Amino acid sequence: MKKLAIIPARGGSKRIPKKNVKPFLGIPIIKYSIDSALNSNIFDEVMVTTDNKEIAKLSISYGAKVPFYRSKKNSNDYATTAEVILEVIDSYKILGKNFDIICCLYPTAPLINSNMLVDAYNLMVAKNVDSVITVTKFGFPIWRGFKIDHDKKASYIWPENELKRSQDLEPVFHDVGQFYFLRVDKFIVQKKMVMINNSTIEIPESQVQDIDNIEDWKLAEIKYNLNNS
Repeated sequence: MKKLAIIPARGGSKRIPKKNVKPFLGIPIIKYSIDSALNSNIFDEVMVTTDNKEIAKLSISYGAKVPFYRSKKNSNDYATTAEVILEVIDSYKILGKNFDIICCLYPTAPLINSNMLVDAYNLMVAKNVDSVITVTKFGFPIWRGFKIDHDKKASYIWPENELKRSQDLEPVFHDVGQFYFLRVDKFIVQKKMVMINNSTIEIPESQVQDIDNIEDWKLAEIKYNLNNS
């Protein structure tokens, strides 16, 4: 089976300018994802899809390939990851290349490592699933959640859980959004990152950080140092 790692890294980040190449502990953050993909020794090719020449140049210097630039259509704020991946698949077909399995690995995922990628790939093969996603457990059971009205008054969304112990409530997980493994033939049909026949890799909260602002960035650096101390 031919396997491709896709790192989607457009240039137009607004909340954190130049987010995908901003130094993370002194190193452009995209390098962490490229290194994880390359060091996993899973992939026949590791590529970056971008609309930005600086990102392309850096990515190539770190060992990734940039065989084509992303279209303007898929470089705006509204383009979905699925649309970007479909464009990559089609662009490779024009070049005469086809892949069976794709890993979409985000450029701002410095807390993942090559072992996680290997585990996810092995899980996909062992269970014969169409997609593998990364998940983590909510820090506190959502079943004890509040809703707040216009007067800032709190009330339980599920009042029947008010007196239940948190450990007796069912754990709930959310998508980490760091990487996805996808079977190409199924993905082309379903066009979803989380396909019907899926499995999950649970990642501890210490190795998870959504990076949307500078505070998130600093927290991710703290977690990275803790995990690598």
